[in-house]
Amino acid sequence: MDFQGSLFGGVDTVTAARRPVPQRRPLTHGAWIDVARDWLHDADDVLATLLTDVPWRAEQRQMYDRVVDVPRLVHTYGIGEPLPHRALTDARDALDATYAAELGEGFVTAGCCYYRDGRDSVAWHGDTFGRGRTEDTMVAIVSLGDPRRLALRPRGGGRSISVTMGHGDLVVMGGSCQRTWEHAVPKVAHAGPRVSVQFRPRHVF
Repeated sequence: MDFQGSLFGGVDTVTAARRPVPQRRPLTHGAWIDVARDWLHDADDVLATLLTDVPWRAEQRQMYDRVVDVPRLVHTYGIGEPLPHRALTDARDALDATYAAELGEGFVTAGCCYYRDGRDSVAWHGDTFGRGRTEDTMVAIVSLGDPRRLALRPRGGGRSISVTMGHGDLVVMGGSCQRTWEHAVPKVAHAGPRVSVQFRPRHVF
């Protein structure tokens, strides 16, 4: 699918510019989210590179008595693997500089999800297959492309919230967020291509 940078406004293309400072929103049970708009430098070029250069793959999962397609394409850059664009490497370095003291470690993997249109989505979940099940941690999400809504709700019930993630925006989920809250990207009637890049510390899935 062709990508036109003119579809997305308010993009910072000056790589030397200072990044916006993330603004924190406390949640319940020791969870929080940080949000920074227009945070990623060269967002247009990064998205174009991701759409064409990432070796996207489709996944399947068991759903009751049948196997169904996961409604998005995925790829993960593991520990030590080079990222497909210099701006993503710079972004990871900036995250480390911002959160190292609080997190106590660096971000070492980058999971990528390609939402091709409004039918692609991700269901309610927390990143609890690794240390996030028992420990406070962080997951930093950089969004590229068409805006999509990141919904969050407390596990066990409570008032949900949502953040619309736009082109080049950053959302960091921290504290107990992965084990005490859930998040999702719901389906929508109409949407263009979107890629999310999720930076994670070691053994957080």
